[in-house]
Formats: sequence, structure tokens, C-alpha cells
Amino acid sequence: MSDNEIWVGNDHGGYELKLQIIEHLKKNGLAVHDAGTHSTEIVRYPYYAAEVAGAVSAGRTRRGILICSTGIGMSIIANKFKGVRASLCTSTYMGKMTRAHNDSNILCLGGKITGVFEALDILDAWLSTEYEGGRHAISLGLIQDAEASICNPAGWQPEAATKL
Repeated sequence: MSDNEIWVGNDHGGYELKLQIIEHLKKNGLAVHDAGTHSTEIVRYPYYAAEVAGAVSAGRTRRGILICSTGIGMSIIANKFKGVRASLCTSTYMGKMTRAHNDSNILCLGGKITGVFEALDILDAWLSTEYEGGRHAISLGLIQDAEASICNPAGWQPEAATKL
């Protein structure tokens, strides 16, 4: 697993913002794995969220970014994966705090609700903020305990051929 590779996934509503984010990440020396989609044609976001969240959950990457029209759907499905702490952020403060307090490992953004400059500020805050630990580790421990009892270890394996 590479510490500086970030997996990025999107649906049609997040495609344009994804292009800007990937360019920004590469300019900052980060490797990017583009999990798609690669156009504005309508697709179903759970497949792309599952690819990125599955990679984070399995330890193939430390961090991911998911983008749909609002970021809501992506965050819902991503948080079904064990070990994933996907955070929908609409402000720079949220991007910073979700890393500092929640050790967020997937950033969810809304391609139709957050402008490019705001999204890049959120991304930079999320990337540059370290997890504080301390009292926040208690809550993360409770989340891990809950996951151990309610998550299916087999995971979800969607058929790649049905992404439309």
C-alpha cells in the first residue's frame, strides 16, 4: 500500500469536479488511482463507491475521495464497509475536523453543490490535518466494536457488468 496514493471514484454528477481534484492531487505530488466513471453519462454511484471503499477497507489504500452530485449517496454506501470512515464535507472546517477527530479515510464531496475552489480548500484541509487521537480514540474504538458485531466479513461484490 502506498501512503501517497489516493483512490478517487465518482458518478456522472461528480465527473467534472473529479477532473479538477485529480489535477490538483497530481500537482501536489500524490499518486491517483482513478476508479471512474470517466464521463458524464448516467451510472449508479454505489458501484464506484464500493470500489474505493472496498480498497480502503481491504487496506489497498489509506485514503479515498468519492464525488457524486451531493456526496450524500457516496457517503451512505461507503460507510457500509468495515473500517471506512467516509465524511461528507461542505466546508473547509468540516474537512479539517473530520480528520482531526474522526480519522476520516474517505472524503465525500458534492460535484453539483460545492464549487471547485471550495472543494480544493476542503481537500487540502483534509489532506494536511492529522488525526489527534486522545479522547477521540474512545469513539473510534466504539465504532470498531460496532463494526465487529454488525458488518458482514464477506463484503459486497457487485457485478462489474451492471454499472449502468
